[in-house]
Amino acid sequence: MQEPEEKKIALELLETEQAYVSRLHLLDQVFYTELMKEAKTGKTVPEEVVKMIFSNISSIYQFHAEFFLPELQRRMEDWDCNPRIGDVIQKLAPFLKMYGEYVKNFDKAVELITAWSEKSPPFQELIADIQKRKVCANLTLQHHMLEPVQRIPRYELLLKDYVRKLPPQSPDRGDAERALEMIFMVAKHSNAAIAEMERLQNLWVVYQRLGLEDDIVDPSNELIKEGPIQKISTRNNSTSEKYLFLFNNMLLYCVPKVIQVGAEFQVHLRIDVEGMKVRELKDTEFPHTFLVSGKQRTLELQARSGEEMNAWIK
Repeated sequence: MQEPEEKKIALELLETEQAYVSRLHLLDQVFYTELMKEAKTGKTVPEEVVKMIFSNISSIYQFHAEFFLPELQRRMEDWDCNPRIGDVIQKLAPFLKMYGEYVKNFDKAVELITAWSEKSPPFQELIADIQKRKVCANLTLQHHMLEPVQRIPRYELLLKDYVRKLPPQSPDRGDAERALEMIFMVAKHSNAAIAEMERLQNLWVVYQRLGLEDDIVDPSNELIKEGPIQKISTRNNSTSEKYLFLFNNMLLYCVPKVIQVGAEFQVHLRIDVEGMKVRELKDTEFPHTFLVSGKQRTLELQARSGEEMNAWIK
């Protein structure tokens, strides 16, 4: 007799989970444990660095090895009289929030491995030594570390497939659909955490370029656009090079610093976006110009092209 489609997918989930747990075992019980042991001797890297590289991998490993995999195995052994996995996956979903921390830390972990491999030859040797073992299958530590990052999307795909293949009257339908919704929310949570972290990092870089002025550094600001601009001086009919940073709540009118120590720009003016008006100026002498008038000041600015002017106005 042909196995039902949904059972094949459930078995694939079990097989990939077994492979995943052995990958987690390699990360936590081999790489992390051995690097930590060496760090304690004080010869390779500080213990703190090893902890930062592996983040919360131990919790993730224990959860999968001691709870989720055994539950899944029991279900599959029992499949013929109780064909369902939806409820087990519902128990799994809330714990997947642990991945947020691991995923957010991933880029930093890879940077640390690279930096310390250059700084500490014994650290690099130990990693190379573990990578040569059969269990590593000729793959690098970084490659193995990517696995948890890719696991949640994998659950989502398998479960989507499983729900699609379930017969309408299956006793697992309700549970499986709820489980899919929960996994979907966790995946979204994990992606949102990454996006938010990237936004804050980019924002911080901008604040550094502006010299970290107290009243400007605010994590809730959003950078919308930045770029060079010419300021028109009507008095002597000339232009001078300036630089604009447009945030959701303010426009910073800056002067590039000649000697770039620390900050790249000096903030000359800050105009609130609230109540600001922007319009194109038809000026034959200075094409692509527009007027920005706000509570604090009015500026006549010239862009390098019509396209650029429209982008700023928009």
